[in-house]
Amino acid sequence: MVRASADTFTTIQRPDTVDTAYGSNRDGVVWIYWLSPGVAPREIDAEDAARWLNNPADDNSFLWLHFSLSNSASLRWLRAHTELPDAFYESLRENVVSTRLEQQDNGLLATLLDLQFNSQPDSSSISSVTLYVGPRMLVSARLRPLRSVDRLRAQVRSGTTFQSSAELLAQLLREQAGVLADILRESTSKVDAIEDHLLMDRVSASRRDLGELRRLLVRLQRLLAPEPASLFRLLSRPPAWLREEDAQDLRQAAEEFATAIGDSSALAERVKLLQEELSALVTEQTNRTLFVLTLVTVLALPVNMVAGLLGMNVGGIPFATSHHGFSVVVSLLAACTALVTWLLWRRFNR
Repeated sequence: MVRASADTFTTIQRPDTVDTAYGSNRDGVVWIYWLSPGVAPREIDAEDAARWLNNPADDNSFLWLHFSLSNSASLRWLRAHTELPDAFYESLRENVVSTRLEQQDNGLLATLLDLQFNSQPDSSSISSVTLYVGPRMLVSARLRPLRSVDRLRAQVRSGTTFQSSAELLAQLLREQAGVLADILRESTSKVDAIEDHLLMDRVSASRRDLGELRRLLVRLQRLLAPEPASLFRLLSRPPAWLREEDAQDLRQAAEEFATAIGDSSALAERVKLLQEELSALVTEQTNRTLFVLTLVTVLALPVNMVAGLLGMNVGGIPFATSHHGFSVVVSLLAACTALVTWLLWRRFNR
């Protein structure tokens, strides 16, 4: 067996390998990293990865292979150089409605949902990445770039070392929880601003903002909430190659994610309460406006009635020939208006 080591690989410099826009090369590869405990990760090309997979090293090194599903060549390369289970390829064709993590053959099959890279956090910017984790490799495939995967790549490029592929998966889960935590912090600041506006009786534009925030939080909970439960079920009966340290890392990542989901639920409940408070405030303002309009209408009722009666073009109109008719009518109207005002004031102050 040929031993493949870090010295076998060369840093990628060819223009047909990986572009800077997170696209893929002619094999569908976005990037491939060779990782080994205590050794800085190194990016390699598809040819070096194929040689390593055919003759893996005897050490504890492993590969992270990341592919773009928008390139049809990625599936051909994976089928030609890897022995992934059929469930992995079937999951690529499924309509993902929630996250999942399960044991498949001698590895872990996962489908994670996350926000797209360089997109605004809304309910339409969520996409998925499918992973297969084995003792010597982690394969990830996505249709669109995702934030958590990009964060993990940034750590790998900075020289962070990982002991195993399971530890790399645990770090990916932490990055996903970090993305959710960032959304929660941004959403919390928006909710605080809306709450301040409500305290100042400024209602404009708040209803739409609250509705968008609540839709985003509810969808994130619905899509991401099953993940910690499935991970805990998996850790109860882990694969044989999974080390106790890796199981502990995955368990800790699941706990961090569960905490983030709990915070999301609390924020969604807070948004719901603000929506109810806003609805009550709008109702109160509407009632106050209707009361004022009703009061003005009632106070003007004597004037309107007398003006309508005296404005009829018929004979027998009182005070038509009197020099003091106008003063008498105005005095009567003033007295009637004062009486109506006193009655209303007495009624609403009981």
